[in-house]
Amino acid sequence: MKLSKKKEKKQSEQEKVEERREEVLATGRKFKYPLQWTKHRIVVNTILIAFVILAMIVVGIWLALYRLGMTDDPLYRITKVVPVSVASVESAGVPFSDYLMLYRSSISSIERQSGSQFDQSSAEALRAKYKRVALTEAEKYSFAAALAKDLNINISNEQIKSEFDRHLKIGGIDRSEEGFLKIINDNFSLDKGEYEHMLYLSLLKSEVSVAIDENANRIAGEVERQLAENENDYKQVAEQLGESVIYQETGGLVDSKNIDGGRATEAMKLEPGQSSGKFISMNGDGYYFVKLIKKNDAEVNFVSIKVPFTEFDKRFETLQDENKIQEYIELRDAEKR
Repeated sequence: MKLSKKKEKKQSEQEKVEERREEVLATGRKFKYPLQWTKHRIVVNTILIAFVILAMIVVGIWLALYRLGMTDDPLYRITKVVPVSVASVESAGVPFSDYLMLYRSSISSIERQSGSQFDQSSAEALRAKYKRVALTEAEKYSFAAALAKDLNINISNEQIKSEFDRHLKIGGIDRSEEGFLKIINDNFSLDKGEYEHMLYLSLLKSEVSVAIDENANRIAGEVERQLAENENDYKQVAEQLGESVIYQETGGLVDSKNIDGGRATEAMKLEPGQSSGKFISMNGDGYYFVKLIKKNDAEVNFVSIKVPFTEFDKRFETLQDENKIQEYIELRDAEKR
């Protein structure tokens, strides 16, 4: 009987230990689980706050770009990273970054001079004008890109480099790349990458214009034929072809470094009475034919015939008339055309 009582007593003590253990653990859980719940709420709240801040930033950028029409440098840098559209041409997006790049490069010199040369109203009118021009040009470049895709036209890095190198020597001056880029930055607020992108857009539009303008190609062929038959009599050929070509005379010796679409440069390569044959103007808006009249070491006298490209602009104007160009910003006090 005594052994039995000791065993029962021993078991009772174990039970008490277990009960005490459970009490301690239960007390610990009261601190553990509320802490876990607090951590969970902190994580959730942090994520929610981050989303709210992000949403506020997105809304702020949207308002700045699409409602307030701001063109500040930080916004421009954002549009270079985030592919947002300022308009659409036949459902193809027009990059906001292209519009801002074109506008900022055009207005930069005006902005620097506005304090001394322009009053507030004149400066605002110029800004409105250049915004309209920049947006239309950006739309044309996007239209050209869409046509280039259909025509399988591509611009290579070698073409861009060649065009860049040619621009280094515009006006007959052999500039260094560093000096040229400083001029570009000072006058147009463009770095090398931005300038090369503008060259890319220009080259693409030019090649598309050549490819689609069957009428200009036909007229250029007619100019070549008639010049051959009329002993390079430019004036007579221009009179026969009428308004489909543009005839010009220098009227005397002019600087061979003239920035005139490349005509003076081509004329300088010729001998008196010699014709250049067809070449595309430097800005890609048509074909030129040049005949040298006279030259010396630094000056040239020449006549020229231009066959302008018109098909691209006709197609673009058709898109405008048919409301196939949608603009996402409102440009105040500026006509669309």
